[in-house]
Amino acid sequence: MNWKFPGSFIRGNQESPSSANSQDIPTQSWYPPSVIGSSRPSTPGGSSSSAHQRVERTESLSSSHGQPSPAEAAGIISRLKDKSVDELKKLLSDKEAYNQFFHSLDQVKTQNKLRDDLQRETLQLARENLEKEPRILELRNQCTIIRTTELAAAQEKLTELEKQKEELLRSYSPSALLQKLHDAMDKVEEESEVLHRQLLEKEIDLATFVPKYKKLRTIYHRRALLHLSARTTM
Repeated sequence: MNWKFPGSFIRGNQESPSSANSQDIPTQSWYPPSVIGSSRPSTPGGSSSSAHQRVERTESLSSSHGQPSPAEAAGIISRLKDKSVDELKKLLSDKEAYNQFFHSLDQVKTQNKLRDDLQRETLQLARENLEKEPRILELRNQCTIIRTTELAAAQEKLTELEKQKEELLRSYSPSALLQKLHDAMDKVEEESEVLHRQLLEKEIDLATFVPKYKKLRTIYHRRALLHLSARTTM
């Protein structure tokens, strides 16, 4: 708990005249002047006015960061209302007495217990992490071995496969396919010329020449049409 109940909670429960209480306030209080000033009771103007001011102080404290809520403030006031004037003065002037009362509050005990539980859990987690450190180091070494051996071999294989993929993509690109088709046309053209030369040199007769030549020229013109069509659509 990082909040402290100010002197206004203590002074607001005293039912003595303002002049007497003003003289009884210790001059050497460990509270800041602003807290001491706010702890002075208001001038006699009716119990309803004093109660209204106490409610306003409580609402103001509960709205600020780290201050008790109205329910917590009511619980503190209920603990203070049965104390004598001397006991209340001691709480204002004696820091040790104040701390003893402060740490006896249920809200403070709850927060202290929560803090202690969190500390124990944190220490337990730290011990478990330290116990796992050898296993973590072993796994880290295994990862290093994998990274320097198996991973390196896999990376090399991947690089080789990527090169093969690039070569295949280049070989089946539109321009490469057109070039292959053009080469096939040239090959058929050469075969046709060879067949024609054989006929002229009487190495083959006309009956053999005609079907072969017709087949070669058909293949040539089919490939030529495909080549022309492909170039037109590119």
